[in-house]
Amino acid sequence: MMALYDFVLAPFVDFGFMRRALLGACLLTLAASPLGVFLMLRRMSLTGDAMAHAILPGAALGFMFFGLNLLPMTIGGLVAGLLVAFGAGAVARLTVQREDASLAAFYLISLAFGVVLISVRGSSVDLMHVLFGSVLALDSGAMGLIGGVSLVTVVAMALLWRALVAECMDPLFFRTVSRLGGFVHFAFLGLVVLNLVAGFQALGSLMVVGLMMLPAAAARFWSARVGVITLLALGFGLLSSALGLLASYHWALPAGPSIILAAGVIYLVSMVAGRRGLLSTRPQARHRTA
Repeated sequence: MMALYDFVLAPFVDFGFMRRALLGACLLTLAASPLGVFLMLRRMSLTGDAMAHAILPGAALGFMFFGLNLLPMTIGGLVAGLLVAFGAGAVARLTVQREDASLAAFYLISLAFGVVLISVRGSSVDLMHVLFGSVLALDSGAMGLIGGVSLVTVVAMALLWRALVAECMDPLFFRTVSRLGGFVHFAFLGLVVLNLVAGFQALGSLMVVGLMMLPAAAARFWSARVGVITLLALGFGLLSSALGLLASYHWALPAGPSIILAAGVIYLVSMVAGRRGLLSTRPQARHRTA
C-alpha cells in the first residue's frame, strides 16, 4: 500500500508543480475531449491537427516581439488560427479546391513560417518550448487562461449540444431546416481554435491536438452513442493526464509527450479490446454509425 502511495499519490501531494500540471491538463481535457468527439463525428479529425499547426506563426510573432509572454503569444495564435480556418473556408467556397486541400496548404505554410520566425528570433530551447509546451511550468496566467477557455467551451457546448449532434447526424438536413447551421459550424471552429491556443501553452502546438483526438477516438471503440462517447473520452483524457505526468515524474520523460503517449496506449487497448474493437464478437457493431 505504501509503495502504491509513493508511486501514484506522492508526486502530486509533495510537489506543487505536479499539482498545477495535473489541474491544467484536466481543465484542458474538460473542453478538448468533447470537442474531439465532434471533430471525429464530423470526419474532421485531421482538421484539428491542421489548426494546431496553424496557430504557430501567430504565437511566433508574439514571441518575436515580447518573448515567452503568455498574452501576446495567445492573441497571436488565436488570430492566426482564425485566419487560417476562415481563409481555407473562403478558398474552398470561391475556387475549385476542396476545403481539406486548402486547409492543408494553409497549415503547412503557417507551420513552416512559424518555425522560421522562432528559429530566427530565439534558440532551439525556445523552439522546443513552443512546439512541445511546458506543462510542468504552468504559471497562474496560463492556468487562468486554460480555466477560462474551458469554462467558456463547456457552457457553449451545453447550449449548442442538440444543434451539434444534429449537424453531425445529417448536416445538409440541419442546414435546410435551421438557420443556425452556419453559425453552429463557425462557432464550433472558433471553440476548437480557442482550445488549441489555450492548450499550446501546456502541451505545445504539436502535441495539444493529441489530447483532443486520441481520447475521443478511443471512446468510439466502446459505444455508438454520442453522450456515452463524450463521457468516455473525458474519462480517458483525465486518465491520460494523470498517467502521463506520473511517467514523466518517475522516468524523467518529457511531460507533454508522455501525456499523449498515455492517451495513445489507451487508444490501442480500446482498438483491440473495446466493444466495437478488433476482438468484438459482434463485427457488425464496428461499422455502425454513431
